[in-house]
Amino acid sequence: MNDRDDAATQAITSEQAAPDKVVITREGLVDGSLLARIRAQLLPGMVVRTDAEIAASLDQTLAAHDPAAEVWVFGYGSLMWNPAFAYAECQVGIVRGWHRRFCLWLEMGRGTPDNPGLMLGLDRGGTCRGVAFRIPAAQARGELSLIWQREMFGTVYIARWVQVRLAGAVVPAITFVVDRAHPRYATGVSDADAARYIASATGALGSCVSYFDSTVSHLGSLGIRDAGLQRIADAIASGP
Repeated sequence: MNDRDDAATQAITSEQAAPDKVVITREGLVDGSLLARIRAQLLPGMVVRTDAEIAASLDQTLAAHDPAAEVWVFGYGSLMWNPAFAYAECQVGIVRGWHRRFCLWLEMGRGTPDNPGLMLGLDRGGTCRGVAFRIPAAQARGELSLIWQREMFGTVYIARWVQVRLAGAVVPAITFVVDRAHPRYATGVSDADAARYIASATGALGSCVSYFDSTVSHLGSLGIRDAGLQRIADAIASGP
């Protein structure tokens, strides 16, 4: 892919935003309105990080990183098609030892307690092809803080450094893997069941199936075929 300027980071999800719908945008992350809206809609008993805890998590992840060096971020889901942060370059990359899977229950955002959806995470084993974004050193802290508000607001992900194979190089990158000890981690969900949850669930961020379709469509535009997602797509297409 070619270099992208900051204007490209203004992209939002392709779904049309209803007045009561939460849409992830760079502007909403910068001014704090996105987190404010999400916090106002939290379900009873839902555990999320405070602003101080989000900042501390970022500090911990960057503790051993040279502040004069650029940072790569590996996206495998909505970060690919709606990054909402500034970057200088993006490339298709491969991470080994992890695979993309709909393995997180959603009871808000794109689901409800009565009709939960499923969300992507990086789970152990296999390989994952996604998009690696390069953030220049001078912008890294500020842009990563936006990503942290989005990905580390909840407690289902663990920020982790991984090795990403790019065209002609291997670079360390930050990505977000699933916490298997979290109550929202979904185990034993068949492709047919995953398809049923994804096809029916919806919430303030939109529908699960739109999230699913956007991910599959963007992967296709990059020439990436994910066998696991294709099995779910086939199950959705075949209906209940």
